[in-house]
Amino acid sequence: MRTLAPEILIPEDALARRVREMAEEITRDTPEDAEIAALVVLKGAFVFAADLLRRIPRRVRIGFLETHKVPSRPGAADFAFTHPFRIEGSDLLLIEDILDTGVTLSHLLSRLRARRPARLRTAILLDKKPRRTVNVDVDYVGFEIPDKWVVGYGLDDDETYRNLPYIGYVEEAS
Repeated sequence: MRTLAPEILIPEDALARRVREMAEEITRDTPEDAEIAALVVLKGAFVFAADLLRRIPRRVRIGFLETHKVPSRPGAADFAFTHPFRIEGSDLLLIEDILDTGVTLSHLLSRLRARRPARLRTAILLDKKPRRTVNVDVDYVGFEIPDKWVVGYGLDDDETYRNLPYIGYVEEAS
């Protein structure tokens, strides 16, 4: 069993500040008359996406997808949209909570590119570089973090701690 560590990795005010900065970067990189097709990876990115997208003063169409590991293909992931979502020809912004090994994100980006968006950008809240096994280029990154099981601000440990307003981590109970 894991328990919440007392240390806060990223406090609430730092999250708010960086999310605001990311929204400004995305806004600056998006033509004023463009519509952003924001695709949010559930469940971990929902809090980050809500805060980020409310700060982008452009037309935004929002969709959600869930990724699932494919047991027969190690490292592969499949995804399912929660509702139909048009990608072809869109200015697509994929919003993800954490970039870890890069395997799942790389696979997901490849599958999304096959659907021919006009442009595909990525906004990642947390980058865990120590675990990277596949190089993935991302456009917007919130924070680099150490190799810990992080929770809070939408991220969970067995569906708990998503409600924390900061990023913390869990440790194995002794």
